[in-house]
Amino acid sequence: MKRVLVVDDEPSIVTLLTFNLEKEGYSVTSAEDGKTGYELALNEAFDFIILDVMLPGMDGMEIAKKLRQEKIETPILMLTAKDDAIDRILGLEIGADDYLTKPFSPREVLARMKAIFRRIEPRQEKTEVELLTAGAITADLTNYQVTVRGKKIELTPKEFELLVYFMKRKNRVIDRDTLLDRIWKYDFAGQSRIVDVHVSHLREKIELDPKHPQYLQTVRGFGYKFQVPEE
Repeated sequence: MKRVLVVDDEPSIVTLLTFNLEKEGYSVTSAEDGKTGYELALNEAFDFIILDVMLPGMDGMEIAKKLRQEKIETPILMLTAKDDAIDRILGLEIGADDYLTKPFSPREVLARMKAIFRRIEPRQEKTEVELLTAGAITADLTNYQVTVRGKKIELTPKEFELLVYFMKRKNRVIDRDTLLDRIWKYDFAGQSRIVDVHVSHLREKIELDPKHPQYLQTVRGFGYKFQVPEE
């Protein structure tokens, strides 16, 4: 059940939104002043915030700005009694996800919320860490980090891309032209030397003995093969 925070100083609006949101299966918490609303949003986990602009104690613009400064990424739908383009632009610029002018239909609020959830769900899915492991090497495909034997190593973007390409194709011989095509996108067509240089750099970072590599094997006359050494 998704949790929604409604911050509005008009009891009739709070009652209207609470009734319709709960009917749709949301759990609703409400506040009628800006300071209370800000503290709730800062300290509790909500899936959505409906925030009035004109509030006692702290206005909605300030609340939205402070929440974004605190890295609270909960989607915010702002409500205002004024149909003012400047207010709408300012609200969106400080981090609100959408803007609705009073009076409004509860059905429109629900439609806006669902549209925002559809936009952010792919983004939220990407926050789930995706790991690729081969032997003692683990590549974090979400955060672009690599650990070897439990120790984080620093790779350039191309080194990371090249290593992941190899790891996904372990035990397959890959020629230099294919690597140039897939990793460098023809930017260095005919310059296979750049592949050798990057492979050499990778070996320095992932192999116990780069001169006698266990993972990145050279296949003479063809290219390279990534394999997992036996323990």
